[in-house]
Order: sequence, then structure tokens, then C-alpha cells
Amino acid sequence: MTEKKNKVVVEIFGESYSIKGEGETARMIEVAGLVDGRMRQIAKSNPRLSTAKVAVLVALNLADEYLKLKDDYQELAELLELVDEEKK
Repeated sequence: MTEKKNKVVVEIFGESYSIKGEGETARMIEVAGLVDGRMRQIAKSNPRLSTAKVAVLVALNLADEYLKLKDDYQELAELLELVDEEKK
């Protein structure tokens, strides 16, 4: 059974984007708001950057945060596994 695709129009850095996905509409709007906010923050501190360069810097920052969280999650999972083994 295929899940219904939701569609929403969002604005990111002054451009409208039609986003379609299986996620909740509110979540898609939240994600778009995060990207928009990050782009505006970077553009404010680096006003000479093109939109494309701002977008790449945002992508790099978000990817770095993701990898840090992934590493933290893995470390926590390993610690929980050790604690679980000690309880046995």
C-alpha cells in the first residue's frame, strides 16, 4: 500500500518551491524554514556570496551536524549496549 504524498509550497531564500513527499506537511514546512533560516544567516554574515554558494555552505554545515549527531548516536548506542551487558 503506497502512502499518500503530501504537497506544500514553501519559500526558501526568496524562492518558492513546491515540495512533494510522504512526510507530514508541517514537517516539510519546518525543514524548509530551517534551510531558509540558515541561508539567511550565512548570507547576512557573507553578503557577497551567490545564492548557490550560500546553499552549498548550508548543505555542508547541515551535513557536518548530521555526521556529528550520527557519531554521538553510535557512541551512545555502544554505551547502552555495554550497560545492558553488565546487567546480565
